[in-house]
Amino acid sequence: MTFQERDKKHLWHPLTQHKIHPDTIAITKAKGCILYDENEKEYIDGIASWYTCMYGHCNDYIVNRVHKQMQQLDHVVFTGFTHEPAIKLSEALINLLPRNQEKLFFSDNGSTSVDVAIKMALQYHFNKGEKRRKIIALENGFHGDTFGAMSVSGLSIYNGPFEEFFIDVERIEVPNVKNFESVKRRFIELAKTGTVAAFVYEPLVQGAAAMKMYDSSYLDTLLNIARSNGVITVADEVMTGFGKTGTYFASEHLTNLPDIICMAKSLTGGMTPMAITSCSQVIYEAFLSDELAKGFFHGHTYSANPIACQAALASIELLQTEEIQSNIKRISASHKEFDTRMKNHPKVAETRQLGIIYAMDLDIKMERYGDLRFKLFNFFMEKGVCLRPLGNTIYILAPFVITDKQLNKIYSVIESALETF
Repeated sequence: MTFQERDKKHLWHPLTQHKIHPDTIAITKAKGCILYDENEKEYIDGIASWYTCMYGHCNDYIVNRVHKQMQQLDHVVFTGFTHEPAIKLSEALINLLPRNQEKLFFSDNGSTSVDVAIKMALQYHFNKGEKRRKIIALENGFHGDTFGAMSVSGLSIYNGPFEEFFIDVERIEVPNVKNFESVKRRFIELAKTGTVAAFVYEPLVQGAAAMKMYDSSYLDTLLNIARSNGVITVADEVMTGFGKTGTYFASEHLTNLPDIICMAKSLTGGMTPMAITSCSQVIYEAFLSDELAKGFFHGHTYSANPIACQAALASIELLQTEEIQSNIKRISASHKEFDTRMKNHPKVAETRQLGIIYAMDLDIKMERYGDLRFKLFNFFMEKGVCLRPLGNTIYILAPFVITDKQLNKIYSVIESALETF
């Protein structure tokens, strides 16, 4: 039986309508920026496997650290116990995070990190005797697939069947030069009601919304309004965190820092699942009480798994090296050069970039998961490049270790696609 035949017997893949798209591609190994299929065909991973493997697949430095950890301590419950990998990671990460972050809470993935943040914000006000149950979120945001994360997300293709079960969320438009005054007025109206617990947002780049970008000055104004009205600010840095925007965290582009930050994806360099929700000391202290019920009673079986902690610690160490920081600048400059050719292309409606994130919108209407989108995906794969268009948006978010030759091949294949479709 082939890989595909065996796959179809029992597996149910994410974000897939199996009736229409029953086939899969079998990847047997990966190294650096290259994926290898069952026939040994190579594909450049132009999206770092959903922005996780930022230091390249099977990075030797991370692998060796994880291997050593596996032989010493595989796992221990994190309630009432602790261990060195978690402590070392906390010390390293706090030094990396925006200066107001003081406490770390572990979970499993991006969605759970957002759920934790929402629960923290809601209980923060509850513990203080305040009835604040509404959350503000941006239209077209995406924060995950668990119920709390879904509630604050705004992409109906994911949320449709479940919306009547959501928590109370008020969506506002993503601010831009045309709508900012009306967005600001609406935000002030909501914040002044005294019923809003939190403002949840993706700082500067809305990933699943096709890498839509917005100006830091607009977000800074909203964060200032939130803070002035006791609204907890929650930055979802699951996609943007750990160097992708040119700074360690996208929140560093802002003057007003978030109260809570959500992290996952490249936290462990793609080696193992893990997420962290960080918060300020002010948030943490609202849970300190002689009353047991005021504690934060949320927990995951694999919280602070020592192997995952070691992978994350190794990833953070790599991020801070001169080599990776130099690569981030090199990739960013390469994208800028590519953009000079693309921004005036007759088939390109718009281009945008922040750090190593580059996106272009094709001047054509396409469904998010429509037929033309799949034709583009298949075209890229046939040419040996793994890119997953989001509707009519083609984007690049490759590992930090990608070479100039590999980048140029991605650019060339995209240009070829523009001439073909």
